[in-house]
Amino acid sequence: MELREVVTLKMKKCILLSFLCVLLLCLYNGWLRGLIGLTAINPTATSNRGCNSSRNVTILLWYWPFGVSYNLEGDVCWDLYRIPRCSLVDKRSLFSSADVVVFHNRELIQGRQELPLALPRPQCQRWAWMSLEAPVHNGNLRPFADIFNMTITYRRDSDVAAPYGELLPKETGGHLVANDLRNKSSLVCWAVSNYRMDHKRSQVYRELNAAVSVKVYGKWTKKRLSSANLLLTISRCYFYLAFENSLSKDYITEKLWKNAYQGGAVPIVLGPPLSDYQAVAPPNSFIHVDEFASVKELGKYLQELAKDKKRYNEYFTWQREWKVKLYTDWRERLCKICLQYNSLPQHKVYSDLSAWAHSDKI
Repeated sequence: MELREVVTLKMKKCILLSFLCVLLLCLYNGWLRGLIGLTAINPTATSNRGCNSSRNVTILLWYWPFGVSYNLEGDVCWDLYRIPRCSLVDKRSLFSSADVVVFHNRELIQGRQELPLALPRPQCQRWAWMSLEAPVHNGNLRPFADIFNMTITYRRDSDVAAPYGELLPKETGGHLVANDLRNKSSLVCWAVSNYRMDHKRSQVYRELNAAVSVKVYGKWTKKRLSSANLLLTISRCYFYLAFENSLSKDYITEKLWKNAYQGGAVPIVLGPPLSDYQAVAPPNSFIHVDEFASVKELGKYLQELAKDKKRYNEYFTWQREWKVKLYTDWRERLCKICLQYNSLPQHKVYSDLSAWAHSDKI
């Protein structure tokens, strides 16, 4: 009788132990399936962890634009521009560890450089297409479909905008230095080298010159200006023709930022639409050709404005709050990638780069 009770008790213990083992196994399998299901729903959850982070971002410039290189010794982005955790390099041996690889368009379309398509591309690495040229000069971009993840251009809708210049707020309010109009000896002036009869700016110039006197400098008229004399010469003019050679969205070059604003002449602008200028420049700091029904009316307005010292000087009141910032160093443009790196889409691909690049034609 006692033996039977002992056997029965052992059997109950075995059954209970087996039940507990089966229960634990079921719980484990359920957890594992849940984890697998979560990974299937979000396959990039693990891999993306290393793509966007607070670690240093490495920018690799595959080759220097126009073959002109700059010094990259030390922590360039921090030392020159106070941009932290940003490493700018140009050694191709660092390709596998680069977060962004930048390719300048001019060398690609001319066949002087090629994309490293044969190299195994790291999963999180982004390739950036960079061009500061207007669409008409960007060449055939159809071969570059489904390759690039980022754009770096003068356009405001680029992934990383790289304007020729901009106005930055002054740290403290400044006082306005009145223009000494006694130094002004010319009503309108223009510095131009690439003069073509079919350009819109050439047509406007001819019509304006028929209404008022326009003093022209540069290669076209064989009245060349040195870099040292450019701004000094412009400062003697009431107005400066900041005419772009291409009419493209956001295409506003140093003709406005440097020649006119820093030269101390009121800019007469021709290029993108009036709204594009209004988006980047203060009101009453420029005169757009499109604001007038005819070029003849523009000429009449300029003559009247030059005679009214008070109204003329109102075109310089922006200088109280703003200062001109020029972008001329490729290193600064490239370092700015790091400021936006973590906010850019991780899996963006330009399936039709040509369509995007030419969508800003006016």
